[in-house]
Amino acid sequence: MRKSSLLIAALAGAVLAIAAPARAQDRNPVGQLGTLGSLMLPRDGTPKHEGSWDRKGGNGDARTVKPGETLTLLDVKGAGVIRRFWVTIAPRSEMHIHRQAILRMYWDDAKEPSVEVPIGDFFGVGFGEQKDYISLPLNETSGGYNCYWPMPFHKSARWTLTNMSSRQIDAFYYNIDYTAYRRLPGRLLNFHATWRRENPTTRTKNYTILDAAGEGHFVGTALFMQNRRGRGFGFLEGDEMITVDGEEKPSIIGTGTEDYFSSGWYFDRGLYSAPYHGVTILDPTLGRVSAYRWHIEDAMNFRKSLLVTIEHGNQNDHEADYSSVAYYYMKGAHPANSTIPTDPIDLLPYIPPPPLKIPGAIEAESLKATARATAGDIDTQGMDGFAGRWSGDLQLWWRPTVLDAELTLQLPAPADGSYELIGYFTKAKDYAKIQLKSGDVELTPIVNLYDPEVVPTGPVSFGKITLKKGDNQLTVKIAGKDDRSANYLVGIDAFVLKPSP
Repeated sequence: MRKSSLLIAALAGAVLAIAAPARAQDRNPVGQLGTLGSLMLPRDGTPKHEGSWDRKGGNGDARTVKPGETLTLLDVKGAGVIRRFWVTIAPRSEMHIHRQAILRMYWDDAKEPSVEVPIGDFFGVGFGEQKDYISLPLNETSGGYNCYWPMPFHKSARWTLTNMSSRQIDAFYYNIDYTAYRRLPGRLLNFHATWRRENPTTRTKNYTILDAAGEGHFVGTALFMQNRRGRGFGFLEGDEMITVDGEEKPSIIGTGTEDYFSSGWYFDRGLYSAPYHGVTILDPTLGRVSAYRWHIEDAMNFRKSLLVTIEHGNQNDHEADYSSVAYYYMKGAHPANSTIPTDPIDLLPYIPPPPLKIPGAIEAESLKATARATAGDIDTQGMDGFAGRWSGDLQLWWRPTVLDAELTLQLPAPADGSYELIGYFTKAKDYAKIQLKSGDVELTPIVNLYDPEVVPTGPVSFGKITLKKGDNQLTVKIAGKDDRSANYLVGIDAFVLKPSP
């Protein structure tokens, strides 16, 4: 909350307290001010508590939850507001439990849950990981998980935890603090949290965070993004697009994923947590990002519907594993809430395969240091954002723009002798036709590197060549281009020297 708002609320509370004794209209029945200044106002209701404490009076406060078992955490009748929810879990930081133990919350005798989320994801951190962080409504600190989203109920509240994993939860400790009331104002909205996942995402379609029908307001998301190819954060080029009350087109369009999460430049300053936004996982090896954004000062209200989506890369050009929790308040139940898969395997995070390694490959990118070109820049390019597979997920990228340009490489041979030369290249819509020369000997075939998509060629044999031990000159010459090609670019993945008698 802004400092000015805090000051105004504090002054208002002080004036009320000093000017007159507590009257009905001065009371703070459900803590709606939520500031330090409101604490001096008298409150209605009765404090209540539910938890895993030992009913026999001992110190056996933990509950075990066997595979397939459901534990009831809360089952109360009447009206109230949940104020705090705390848990700790053993075994600690167990991926399967975080992702495959499902928390469900039911309000007011509803048959369908308003909250149905993996327990780890509910507290704002994805991929089954546990990371300490602090935000206003959610945090994880030194083994404790805390939730302060206010959750009103008018008739009843029932919570369960179902262990869909093959691991036993050896110890589940929890405390739920709430205030009971004789009744609550009917206008108070129910708390909802919806989990979604797309693995893989669809290249022609935004990822959907929330698709709600009814009246309410959206208060934030925790979004868990992973490049399925294992490297890079190119998916962060995606923009959020939000459609309110059935608009033909989204009226809210962002400038990039890290911008939506109130940061910038692909989170290049690392992990952090703030009251309303933060990034809790930033893993370049697995290409993972876990981030949160709370719409507390800027809650997005809707009267009929709200569709919250986000691109995965520029115009959805990255195949990724996206999952998320949307937090929102609505009148009554949300009939389309459940997205939990029936197979618990589908809840686990994606583990990318190791990069392709062509047996015996001389990686073309390893030849860059001694490469020379008569025209065009020479660079390396990560290929993990494209649909095919390249050895080492990299290529040597030569970018000439003229006919007859030449690229000279030094090809290392392990010994004097004859070899079959096999090349692996890339095709794309702006790539050239190329011819190779070993020393002064022109090789065949001429290779057309045009394709409307970015794809690997697979192995191309250039026949037998004679090499000496050590470096040998190999020249790549631009031999023209396909009529459909827009340029003369060249991508080289790798070479293989196969001993030939």
